[in-house]
Formats: sequence, structure tokens, C-alpha cells
Amino acid sequence: MTPDSVTGMRSWTAADVPRLPGTGRPLRLYDTATDEVSPTAPGETARIYVCGITPYDATHLGHAATYLAFDLVQRVWLDAGHQVRYVQNVTDVDDPLLERANATGEDWTELAGREIELFRTDMRALRLLPPTEYVGVVESVDEIAEAVAKLLADDQAYRLGEDIYAVTGGRFGYESRYDRAEMLRLSAERGGDPDRPGKRDPLDALLWRGQRPGEPSWPSPVGPGRPGWHVECSVIALNRLGMSLDVQGGGSDLRFPHHEFSAAHAEALTGRWPFARHYCHAGMIGLDGEKMSKSRGNLVFVSKLRGARVDPMAIRLALLDGHYRADREWTGGRLPLAEQRLARWRAAVALDRAPAATELLDRVRGCLADDLDTVGAIAAIDRWADTALEQPASADEPGAGRLAADLVDALLGVRLTPAQ
Repeated sequence: MTPDSVTGMRSWTAADVPRLPGTGRPLRLYDTATDEVSPTAPGETARIYVCGITPYDATHLGHAATYLAFDLVQRVWLDAGHQVRYVQNVTDVDDPLLERANATGEDWTELAGREIELFRTDMRALRLLPPTEYVGVVESVDEIAEAVAKLLADDQAYRLGEDIYAVTGGRFGYESRYDRAEMLRLSAERGGDPDRPGKRDPLDALLWRGQRPGEPSWPSPVGPGRPGWHVECSVIALNRLGMSLDVQGGGSDLRFPHHEFSAAHAEALTGRWPFARHYCHAGMIGLDGEKMSKSRGNLVFVSKLRGARVDPMAIRLALLDGHYRADREWTGGRLPLAEQRLARWRAAVALDRAPAATELLDRVRGCLADDLDTVGAIAAIDRWADTALEQPASADEPGAGRLAADLVDALLGVRLTPAQ
């Protein structure tokens, strides 16, 4: 069946970003493919692609932490004088979404639409900068099918029954750096089908799922069906950002297979390498010693915290209090500590006179430019706030509170002053 209508995705409203004096520092990021922290070197416009949600249960704190990390990437680039072109997809047709819809008896398009709107609302509340283009798979089916047809014509893909698989080859494996045994294990765990008979290589990834009874499908040059998971990001990114984009980002669970295959497909389509200059992955958020995930049923949702009248800035600050690449726990004390810190910072910036904030700006810029060291940045702001509140005699710079509030807003995305 083919959906009756397909409409383009819309992003969410951008929060204002204060302009800071001077110019920020060049950003250095850890690159999974090279296993080292190295400079990002964007041109006038930095290009970033971040893999989006499959909208059947949004938005938990693991989602929020991932997108927050790449929000910081954009903020550091903006502060350094770059424009940013940011593309994010939405996997608005895929097996997990269809399975949830079947289990609940809800139309899959209505389920997706509701969860996408909730995600937008949560992102806006957390003051994440919106994508330049927010792109659904459903609206991209034609361009993805054209790409699959090209891979077939170039002998980079083959048919297996009604389905189409990519040929695994070339530099495959450079992004994740896993050995074959680990790839096979993760493929089986994360949506692959390494045991399917007839595949040329157990690791070959599904490009196009042929039409199945009761499943959504679209007519295409390669036959009726729908896109595979990985190729959607290859095509959406290529057609909007081009090859060798500055950063491809996502959670660490996307390191393999998703980012490995999306890079491989893009490189096969273009004959060029690499797909991205940096592959960047955010750590997982855990609860009670386990990764927070839908399958474990241990999710903490942003919307429920907001519904309990938790300040979204406290949620954001709690997630920033840990390095973005580190797996970390959402413990009982994390949110109260963030709420206390937020109140203290707000009190400090509200003082008529406060300690000079010029040096603070330099320190925070330095921390964030060094692989997004939010822990160091927060510690520097804590010290400034302590001085402001505990040693009022040191208050010697009119307007310092305003500068401190602006730098926390612009660089960490945490608003300390009432909206104008």
C-alpha cells in the first residue's frame, strides 16, 4: 500500500543565539575512524549531518543527549565565524515503527506524525538549534530509489528475490574499525540479516525491501518497495550536503552498522572517499546500570519531565554535566544538582556588578573547542558564579553578568535570563 499523501517535514523554531565579543576558537573533535581528536576544518559554511529518530517513542534522554552534543558542535562553529548547514533525517517508515503500529492498532502514519511533533516540541524546549533541512524518508523515496538503481547499474548491488542488497567491498570497515566477527555480531543485533540464505556476503546490507503484503510500498524504477535503513541517510546527506561533509553524527550505537554502511553506500554512489571528514558519536545514557533503550523499557522521557514542571534548562544542564562521548548514568542526584547549579548561575548573572567575565569567555571557548569539554566549561562557570556570590567585593566590571549570561546561552545553550 502507498500512503495517500506525502508532505515535507518541517523543522522547529530556532532560539536566538547571542553574539559574543571576539571570535571563537577552531573546533577539534574526536573522529571514530582515526581514533584521535583532530581539527575540524570547515569552509565558510560547515556541513553536518545527524541521523534522526525513528518516530515510535520520542524523545527520551538518550535522544536528547545525542542531539545536544551536535547542537554544541554547531554553536562552537557559529562562534568561530562559520555558517552552518545542518541536515537531519527522520526514519518515518521502517520495521520498528510498523511493528509498534501493528502492536497498538494505530495507523503507522498517525503514530509517526504524533511522535515527530513531540520530538519537535522537546527540541524547541531544550533550545536545540533546528536543522537547516529536516527530511523524512517518505518524502525522499524517489531519490533513494534512483540511487539504488544506480548501484544496480554499476554492479554495486544485486537482487535477492524481491529485495536488493549492496555489495560489501572497497574500504568497508574503516569508519568503525571493528573486525569481521564483531561486525557480524552487531549486524545481527542491530537490524541486519547476516544469516539470510543467498546473500553474497553475510554483511551485505539491504538497500531496497520489495513489496510485502500489508506493508507500505512505493512504485519505483527498481520495483515496488521501500528503502533500506542505511541508504536513506547516504542519499539524503549526499543530495543536500555533498561528499566529504564535515561531520556525520549520531549515538555510539550507530557506529556500526549504520554509519559504516551509510558511508560505504555514499562512496559507492560517487566513487569518492571519504563520505565524512569526522565520524562523531555520542555516548549512551544509562539508568540503573543499563543502557536506556526502548527494548529494556527503562526510558526517561523529556516530555514527562517537562510535564512534571522540570525546567528544560535544568534537563539540558544535567545532560551537559558529563563528556559527550562518555556513557553515563541518569541517577537520582543528577537533576537536583543541575537545578541547584542553574539557580546559582542565574543569581550570579543577575547581580548589578559581577566579576569580570572576559576571562571566563576565553576559558569556556577553550574548553568547548577541545572536543566539547563541557565538564571543564561548567567548572569554569561554577568558579565564576562562586566568586560573584561569595565575594561581592570582587565585583568590578559593569555588564559582566550580562556577558556571562550571553556566553552560557550562546555556547552551552542554557538561558539564564528571562526571554526578551
